[in-house]
Amino acid sequence: MSSSEYTFKLVQVCLPEPSKLVVMCDKRKRQCVCLCQVYKSCLDGLLPNYQAFYRVCSRLTKHQSTLLSGQDKQLLVALAGMDVSVPHVAVVSLAVCCRALKLCKVPAAVLHAFDDIRLKPASQVVLGLPEHILAAHAQPSPNPVQLQMTTPFPVTLPECALPADFKKQHGLLAKLHKHLVHRAVLAQHMGEFKSFSTSPFQLNRKGIAHSSRTWQNSEKHVYLFLGYCHHYQQVSQPTLQLFLSSPLIAQFVSFHIAAGHSQLYIRNFLSCAKCVLRWWQSKPGGNHPSFVAGLEWLQTLGLQVADQLPRPSKDPKGLADIGKWMCAADLVHTIHGAEQQSQAQMQQQGVTVETSRDMHDAALAAMIFSHLPPVRLSCIRSLVGPAYLGPCLHPDCKEPSCEGNRLSIMSESPLLMRISLPHHKNARKWGKAVIEFDVPSDLAQLLHTYLGAPRKALLEHHLLIGDACPYVFMDMHGRGFVAAAVLTLYWQKWLVSRGGVPMNPSMCRQVFVDERQSDSATAGPSNQGAAMVMGHSVKQWDKWYDMQYHPRLAQNAVDGMQSWRAAMLQSHTLAAPDLTLSTALHCGHVLVSDSEESRYQSCCSDSDSDIDIELD
Repeated sequence: MSSSEYTFKLVQVCLPEPSKLVVMCDKRKRQCVCLCQVYKSCLDGLLPNYQAFYRVCSRLTKHQSTLLSGQDKQLLVALAGMDVSVPHVAVVSLAVCCRALKLCKVPAAVLHAFDDIRLKPASQVVLGLPEHILAAHAQPSPNPVQLQMTTPFPVTLPECALPADFKKQHGLLAKLHKHLVHRAVLAQHMGEFKSFSTSPFQLNRKGIAHSSRTWQNSEKHVYLFLGYCHHYQQVSQPTLQLFLSSPLIAQFVSFHIAAGHSQLYIRNFLSCAKCVLRWWQSKPGGNHPSFVAGLEWLQTLGLQVADQLPRPSKDPKGLADIGKWMCAADLVHTIHGAEQQSQAQMQQQGVTVETSRDMHDAALAAMIFSHLPPVRLSCIRSLVGPAYLGPCLHPDCKEPSCEGNRLSIMSESPLLMRISLPHHKNARKWGKAVIEFDVPSDLAQLLHTYLGAPRKALLEHHLLIGDACPYVFMDMHGRGFVAAAVLTLYWQKWLVSRGGVPMNPSMCRQVFVDERQSDSATAGPSNQGAAMVMGHSVKQWDKWYDMQYHPRLAQNAVDGMQSWRAAMLQSHTLAAPDLTLSTALHCGHVLVSDSEESRYQSCCSDSDSDIDIELD
């Protein structure tokens, strides 16, 4: 589509959700420019709000950008399906756009796509088009009339020799730009599979709907499998039809085993494969008997993987030897020192970016451990501050009045803060019961100080989000810890800087339970109450968190045997009971007779009665 000044081209890039961007070629200057602000739904899932990307571009160009209006804007609205209420549309050079995308840390596939366009501005290659544009040029469905799995099923796993580059990322997203022509088919498959998995009511699906986190994990496993098939098995068209090939699944499992991946990771992939097969089974022509056999084959494979690849046993001593464990006392002392130092520096140096970041880190560490029973990290990452008045940010929340996981200030004098966690791992099992408690005074004072001038200084310093960040804690770029891996790396780096070891923050739960269950445990909270704040039950302590449960019980039993043995020896020194047999008391029917035969018969009768009683 053309106008007097520009040639427009709509492209679609692969993100967690497909996003549309408009690439424009300037006819007069023969330069490729890119639309940096399209419409709100375009950048949902790419950034927390669509204005952040525009702000980055504005700062890079020093606010010198081109505004579209008139016929150009009308053509843009018609092509991209924009809302006509968009106040203005700005364009910047594609080089600036690429720099902004790198600052925003978007997936590599987006950067590769823009690099291709920048190097070949006259190319007519289109990454993908929305459905209303593709309808006139729809490709035939790749689904055969009769769906079935590849048979016979492998009876054993094939041998796998690790390739030299197996450490390289083999996900499909990283190599999307190399086979973009197949994007439309794969996008169609993924859209249908997501709708099948996440719809609240899907009666031809087994089980309940996937949560947003479960869907993200399933999507990750799908792309890793398709990337493996494309990269290592030379499959030219990576689509969800590859899950119908049992040999490819067997080879992928062998690849994971050879790479030393955990059995939990492999079993999660097999669970995802079963979900994909059930989706194929729900489609027209998916009633072939091979699907039933394929699901049983995957179930058997998962059970044998769990049996042959057991979970490695861990103990505090072994983790301490490799630098992955700190005892509870050392961890509390480290966090307490960080709190005191941050407050002292704030008083001496005032509110600066450095002192504000130190206080932020101390408050984050105090939330993870020390003042509270270790709350789940997902709850800490999603905790919003008192100033946030918007709707709940949890992607699966359907309650209109829900305020999300929130830190609230109940009163200023005396200071009282409260934490409410309606969204935790076991919320559904507990009947949507909310984990709610008042914050201890020391922690409340630290959080109250941080939420004032220090947090404002951090928001003003960071480039991307500004004051729009609703979460209490943020990374080095001013964004919330949306990804769990980001918080893990952030915590490890901070803990090492404080003289600790690079221990995972989730390991703090094991550290706490290890101290509470030890024989030398100090006075503290009740186990049942602490487990409630942690979001589980005391039974889970013994099963998952207490790494010394079995050896401690065994040692306590052996130690207890010594007192039992001493009691047995002491009882032996008592007077022995009189064991003299009295025939008159022994049996009333014994007859005194000089005949040996009479005495023999009476004894036999008495013995038979004893045997009957023992058998009964």
